[in-house]
Order: sequence, then structure tokens, then C-alpha cells
Amino acid sequence: MNDDTREKRWQDRLPRMLPRYALLACLALVVMGLGIALTPSPPPEPAEPPFSEQARADALTQALRLRTAGSRLNAAAGKPAAERTVTLLTTQAQALLLPGESPLMTAPAESTAADSAAPAAGPPSAAPSSAPLPATAAELVTALADSGRRRLADAALADGGMARLLAAVGTGQLLQAADLAAGTGTAAPPMPEIAVPELAGACPSAPDAAGATASAAPLDAALAAVVRAEEQTIYGYQVALPRLDGDAAVSATAGLARHDALLAGAETLTRQHCSNVPPREPGYTLGKSFLASPAAGLGNLEAAALPAYGDLIALGDGPTRQWAIAALLGSGHRAVLWGADPGALPGLASEALASLPPLPPG
Repeated sequence: MNDDTREKRWQDRLPRMLPRYALLACLALVVMGLGIALTPSPPPEPAEPPFSEQARADALTQALRLRTAGSRLNAAAGKPAAERTVTLLTTQAQALLLPGESPLMTAPAESTAADSAAPAAGPPSAAPSSAPLPATAAELVTALADSGRRRLADAALADGGMARLLAAVGTGQLLQAADLAAGTGTAAPPMPEIAVPELAGACPSAPDAAGATASAAPLDAALAAVVRAEEQTIYGYQVALPRLDGDAAVSATAGLARHDALLAGAETLTRQHCSNVPPREPGYTLGKSFLASPAAGLGNLEAAALPAYGDLIALGDGPTRQWAIAALLGSGHRAVLWGADPGALPGLASEALASLPPLPPG
């Protein structure tokens, strides 16, 4: 009887308690909702910068590091080659700065040798910012050459205009490493062997749309400029050879053979890109100064061809760009051998250097 009474009382109370239970459930949901709303969600992971930006930032960091090391070496030894190294790295750092970017934001602090680490293997970092600065001429020569090789490797993968800038920086650093070695009596680093792709085949298919033709026009113009530059350089070597003797004649013979191969490669690339090879000119006007000093004239011809290679690096990709990078480094090296100055950024027009931002003394 008692059990029946308790069950009856519970059944009588249940309708009256249901609203309370519903209210408590609603309050619980509100509290849970407020808790979720008030608990901040973790911030999203920042997106990884594009490869070209990573390569630019690393090139700037290394240029600033090497510039600091060169300044210290110049202050200690007072070598002209060390001063030229600082000037070159200053110009390169200026070119690598983004508008509004401060070099103080990217310049790494020097650490002790105990804090140094081995260079990272993955692109595009050439050396950790914690590594100690090069302290001797030999160390700076090695660091310059290592950085130059890294810049050329990154140029093969970066976007158009950045690829040209990185190739110019890398070529300039490799050439300056050789100059610094000669000026300080240290061992010269070997010029890197850039793998030049096999160039064979013909146009896969002619452009059949106005849009395709228009998009290829800048590349066609760059290829045509390289062909004409090679033709003029070959003509210059042919004129200079009878006027040279000894080691100069040997170098000129090798240079002529190299440019014959470069012209053949440029013409093959032109056909591969479904463009017409410009007709060959019967000759070029070289001027009296060239005949009076053919060695200097060859240096000027090599240096004059560099912007054409730079344009092809920016507009081409894959095998075309790799070919142009190798040609840029080779012509820059030969320009130096003949006594010409390819500049701090071989392959960039000199007008592009007029508006570079200043750097603080380093």
C-alpha cells in the first residue's frame, strides 16, 4: 500500500516539475553556450610565405650578414677588394629590400661559435642567422661563394622578376668572391658548374589563338634579343682574334667557341617556343676604340649582353631559365676576365639601380 501511495504522489508531482526541469535544461544550455563563446579559439597558423618571398628574405639576410663581415674586414685590413665587397653587398641589400621594409628588421644578431649550427638543408635558407660572421678573408670568400650558389639555385624556382633579381645577386656574389680572393691572396672558389639542359626538338604546336600569341610576345622578344646579342658578340670575337696573341688569343678562341654554342642554343630555344629566329646580320659597327683595345672591347660586349640574359630569366622557366642562368654567369665571368665591370647586379639594367633605398652604415 505504501509503495502505491508513493508512486501516486510522484505521478501527481511530475506534471508540476516538468517546467522546472525544462528551465534547468535551458539554463544549462545557455551556460554551455556562454562558455564556448567566452573561450577564445586558438589563432590560426600563419600561412607560409611563398617560395619567392622566402628566397628574397633569405638573400637579404645573407647580404646584410656578409656586408657586416666585409665592413669589419675592411676596417681591419683596409683592402680595396674588401671595400668593393661592402659596396656590392650594400647595393644588393638595397635591391632586395621591400618598399617600407627596414634592414634592421631582418639583420641577424651575431652569435658565438658555440651557438652556431650547420646550414639548413631545405630551401631556401643558405645558412642560419645564428652562425658566426666570417672573420677572415678566406671565410668571407667561402661565405660569398656559398651564398651566390644558393641564390642561383633559388632563381631557378622563383617567380619571374624575383628570379632575375636572385640570379643577379648570385652572379654578383660569385664574381666578387673571386675578386676578394685575388685581392687578399686567398684561394679562389671554383665557379659552379650549372647544369645546362639538353636543347633539342622543335615547336610542339604553333599558337592558334590571339591570347596565346600575345602572352608569348615578351618571351619571343627576349629570345630575339639574346640571339642578336650573341651574334654581335661572336662578330666582336672574330674581329678581335687576329689582333690578340698569347694567353689573350687562347681566351678569345675559347670565348668564341662558347658563344657559337650559346647562339645555337638561343636559336634552338627560339624554335622550341614557336618563334622565328631573327635573320643574321652581315656585320656590326664596333668603333675605333674596339680596334685599338680589342680585349677591353670584348669585356664591354660580354657585359652588354647581361641584361638580355636577365630578361630571359624573368620571362622564361624550366630549361629556358636554367640555360639563361648559366649564360648569365658565364658571360659575367668572361666580362671580368677581359677587364670589364659587370656591376653589383649583373643582368639588371643600370637604370633600375637609380632609385634604390639607402641603408644605414653597417
